[in-house]
Amino acid sequence: MRARDLAVEFPTVTLGTPALEAAKLLADQDLPGLILVDDDGRPHSILPGTQVLRLAVPAYCQDDPALARVVDEAHADRFLHRLGGKSVRECLPERRRELPVADPGATVLELAALMARTHSPLVAVVEDDRLIGAVTLQSLLDRALLL
Repeated sequence: MRARDLAVEFPTVTLGTPALEAAKLLADQDLPGLILVDDDGRPHSILPGTQVLRLAVPAYCQDDPALARVVDEAHADRFLHRLGGKSVRECLPERRRELPVADPGATVLELAALMARTHSPLVAVVEDDRLIGAVTLQSLLDRALLL
């Protein structure tokens, strides 16, 4: 089984996409993350859903989970609205990591190793600088368990 066999069409966003729009895309399509592309449509980075949460959750709640308990339920339920006015660019980690990109001939083990090494639930499959699809952690595990 190769990456080309597992890759599926996958939505992309740009660095300028509003972060709240990206969060809605993640939720509406039940995605583990998003592929960010540059102006030429080439993968720039992978944005795991947890990075969107990192921007939305107040820093004091991330630093001390006990403080999250003191926020009343009405306000706690609306924490994602903090994303309003922010872009996907602001959701990216400060330090750029290895881009989880594989060629279509990559094996299931190569994909798994790339996901593990980059801590990414998603790998972009690229051929000739063109995004042809993505492999998600879920689809990789589903397939690997069947073999």
